[in-house]
Amino acid sequence: MRTPAGPVHLVGGGWDAAAAPAVYGPFLADAAVAAGGVPTIACLVLDEGDGDQRFAPWAQVLPGVAECRPRPLLVPIGSTLDPAALAGADALLVSGGLTPGYAAAVVPVADAVRGWLADGPRPYLGFSAGAAIASDRAIVGGWRVGEVPVCPEDAGEDLDQLTTVPGLELTKWSVDVHCAQWGTLPRLLETIRTSPPGRGWGNGLGIDENTVVSMDADGGFSVAGYGRAWLVHRGEGRGQAHVRPLPAGRRI
Repeated sequence: MRTPAGPVHLVGGGWDAAAAPAVYGPFLADAAVAAGGVPTIACLVLDEGDGDQRFAPWAQVLPGVAECRPRPLLVPIGSTLDPAALAGADALLVSGGLTPGYAAAVVPVADAVRGWLADGPRPYLGFSAGAAIASDRAIVGGWRVGEVPVCPEDAGEDLDQLTTVPGLELTKWSVDVHCAQWGTLPRLLETIRTSPPGRGWGNGLGIDENTVVSMDADGGFSVAGYGRAWLVHRGEGRGQAHVRPLPAGRRI
């Protein structure tokens, strides 16, 4: 696994304005350091015909937390990010939406994205789908394993079976989001419980809405916001997994 020199911030979704300073403050502080002043934030949005509307909340929320210049980076669904479009930015935010679409748009140029992040270093913030695709092995959707439901169908991202694909390799943790709100923690448990041994898929990180997990280059991380993070580890027994809740304010 190749990890960027800069920090990684993963947000479980949610738009509670009161939580914004805690959730986005660490990322924007890192972006200001990378810029040596007021940072330009490239906000990658999957454009399904409403890209401008999906970017609009970022143009409002981020400057409300700290001085910055959000810049839209709209990638039409079915297309791939052009890494040259990151030129002039000091940080990358990957927004939320259809997680399989974001994986298809960004992961094919993962090497270039990681290189750009390291050459700064520049921070990354993944919001919902952007958090899910940050991992080595990204959970992009699905609500069943075989015939067994593991989360609500509405959380399946238009996929039936639990599906993982290669991710951006910014963290070793498999990530699922909206955990308390959408009931996706069991899907993460099933991913870890059934993952093949010896491939580095034995650890999961679930994140509630309005909650951020900020990761350091040395592998440590902290939790901030209004919800919890959920650490999931594969157990020693066959088919086992263990969960550890981490409230805001905790650092590992």
